[in-house]
This record gives sequence, structure tokens and C-alpha cells, in this order.
Amino acid sequence: QVQLVESGGGLVQPGGSLRLSCAASGNIFIIYTMGWYRQAPGKQRDLVATITSGITNYADSVKGRFAISRDNAKKMLYLQMDSLKPEDTAVYYCNAEIATEDRPRPLTYWGQGTQVTVSS
Repeated sequence: QVQLVESGGGLVQPGGSLRLSCAASGNIFIIYTMGWYRQAPGKQRDLVATITSGITNYADSVKGRFAISRDNAKKMLYLQMDSLKPEDTAVYYCNAEIATEDRPRPLTYWGQGTQVTVSS
């Protein structure tokens, strides 16, 4: 049973910072691309950032403010968020492309999400 669990969300004032974490567990053989997505009420789920073999990609709206990183040994994914704006308010979801012993072809998994609220 592969699971992705996010943590670190909360309430922060504009200009503040938060660091999100995502822990992967279960019958994992190898993790390929990992990423963060976010969804605000009434809006679609959008890409925030991805990371693959050290290569990172960011949405234009967060570039220069957010930083994605991962620790493969610990099966952890992180998102450092600085200079937060009210428009960053959303549920943030962890995403990972994972291959298991039972399923060698990688599949996409999602976490349950963590709420980030930027407000004064």
C-alpha cells in the first residue's frame, strides 16, 4: 500500500514562510518524478513545482519564491514557500510517480492534501 502524506500547512501572514513536507511509504521500488500541486476553492488543480533527478520546474506564479527539494534516502519531498501572498491560499497536494514490486510500470499517486492559508 503506497501512501503519500503531506504536513506543514497552516495559517501565515502575507510575506511569511511555510515549509511543506511529503512522506512516501509502502511497497516502493523506485520513485521517479515528484511534485506539488495546489487547488483553491472553485478552481482547478494546478502545477506548483516538480523535481526529477535534480531537475526542477516551477509555475511562473511561484518562481523565485518557492523551492522544491527531495531526500531520496528518506523518501521525502519538500516545498519551501517564502514571500507568501494571499493568492497562494489553497490545498497543496503531493504527487509522485512510483514503481512497486507488484507493478514495475510506474503509476501516479496523490496525497490527501494540506491546507495553506495566507491572510492577515
